[in-house]
Amino acid sequence: MLSKKSLYLLAAAVLLAASAQAQILYEPGATQGQPPKVPESITFAGTTYRFDRPDLYERMDRELIAFTYSHTLSTLMLKRAERIFSQVVPILKKNGVPEDLKYLMAIESNLNPTAISPAGAGGLWQFMKATGRGYGLEVNDEVDERFHIVKATEAACKYLKLSYAKYSDWMTVAASYNAGQGGISGRIEAQGQDLAMDLLLPEETSRYMFRILAAKLFFEHPENFGYRIDPADCYKYKAPKKAIEVKEPIPNLAEFAKNNGTSYFLLRQANPWLRSEALTNKNGKTYKIDIP
Repeated sequence: MLSKKSLYLLAAAVLLAASAQAQILYEPGATQGQPPKVPESITFAGTTYRFDRPDLYERMDRELIAFTYSHTLSTLMLKRAERIFSQVVPILKKNGVPEDLKYLMAIESNLNPTAISPAGAGGLWQFMKATGRGYGLEVNDEVDERFHIVKATEAACKYLKLSYAKYSDWMTVAASYNAGQGGISGRIEAQGQDLAMDLLLPEETSRYMFRILAAKLFFEHPENFGYRIDPADCYKYKAPKKAIEVKEPIPNLAEFAKNNGTSYFLLRQANPWLRSEALTNKNGKTYKIDIP
């Protein structure tokens, strides 16, 4: 039986061996780098924001650190970016919304089109059910267009443009997306300011604006945050094989999928707005179902 001293020496040898192995597995410089330094300024949606005030510098620094060390989410967002942005950016441009507003999705849903928050907000743009319906989305047990990338983005554009008509400042629009127009307008009036950046806001909304700015830097220059992902490893958008317009009820979507050369799993993955095993379509609407 080994003595305590022998057990101690054996354990130390194992640790040293593990350390040596780690040095073999991880090349120098392969570990996570330092967060980027706060830049002098960032231009977002046509407006330049400077960080020459100590409080602005510190708030920006915090979000740069968060993006750097949130390894799992940051990596997943970089991998999802091409697939999501390639579908969303043309819709933003068509609606006259600056491309930089795409970064709201990163903050809202981590670019996950099926995300659901603890409060019940859903989709890339994280609409609550009532808000989604208010902007023309169908939301029920069988169809939930908050998860329809095109239709939800169109609805988001409606909100963003209406908000811009009210505030004439895209960052204030972004703040209102988080806090609501009522919350922002009330504070603008109470504090005698015009822009959300100049307001004392709840921490979540205050951070929200700087997180969007950090997201822009992150997606444009991930290497500055220590992330180097091979483009070949990123998730690509693959257009559907075809789209079928349906006006009649579909009592069994699994059977419908099989009859169209795919599986129920892949059908739901291509059409996350379908939320049930059937599409009863009581009102005789026309739906376009993508066939992967």
